[in-house]
Amino acid sequence: MNGPARVNGVAIDPKGVFIALSIVSLWFLFLVLLLSWDVDYRNPFTYLAILVQMHLYTGLFITAHDAMHGVVSRNRKLNHAIGWVAALLFSYNFYSRLYPKHHLHHRFVATEGDPDYHPSHRFLPWYISFITAYVNVWQILLMAITFNVLKIFIPTENLILFWMLPAILSTLQLFYFGTFLPHRGEQSNKHHSGSQVKNHIWAFVTCYFFGYHYEHHDSPGTPWWRLWKVKEAGLR
Repeated sequence: MNGPARVNGVAIDPKGVFIALSIVSLWFLFLVLLLSWDVDYRNPFTYLAILVQMHLYTGLFITAHDAMHGVVSRNRKLNHAIGWVAALLFSYNFYSRLYPKHHLHHRFVATEGDPDYHPSHRFLPWYISFITAYVNVWQILLMAITFNVLKIFIPTENLILFWMLPAILSTLQLFYFGTFLPHRGEQSNKHHSGSQVKNHIWAFVTCYFFGYHYEHHDSPGTPWWRLWKVKEAGLR
């Protein structure tokens, strides 16, 4: 039998790479279709499409997140390359900025050293703090340039509805289900993290199983698509 594929002598997890590239490809293909679609506000598909694209944007961030933990591919260069691409596609996030901040979150979870934490435990101040910690002037400038170039060829309405709006909604999805709910209030466990009740369909739909947040902190080397197994194992 042939062994696993290798790059520079390092074994690659084909399933992790396949899942990551599938999310990136689905996001791209769906976006291309929607940018040329005739918008009809009477058609419920318009609103469904926004929600699906929002979920795929969240998938881009989750893919970049898994790359930060080195679980997209065992090959370091390929792993980080996929992370870079996924982060950039999500409104020009820079992987090199996300990486250290996310590891600070794991190291100092729910303390002053955690860039994702806000002591108020209130949604709006926490969300504003969360966004301002990750969005910078370069991202806004690059988005503005891209928008003004694309609107020469693509209807502005489509750009706003299917490129910009889903990205904004995705930040709410990521924050609410992946940060606010798991870390609000006092969590007495060793990871200072909550976890939603076991419901794998809801866990996937809301935030790619990251509602199982205690499980992620307890097993950060588990990719998102296996977190449900950690939940099943009854670690919490």
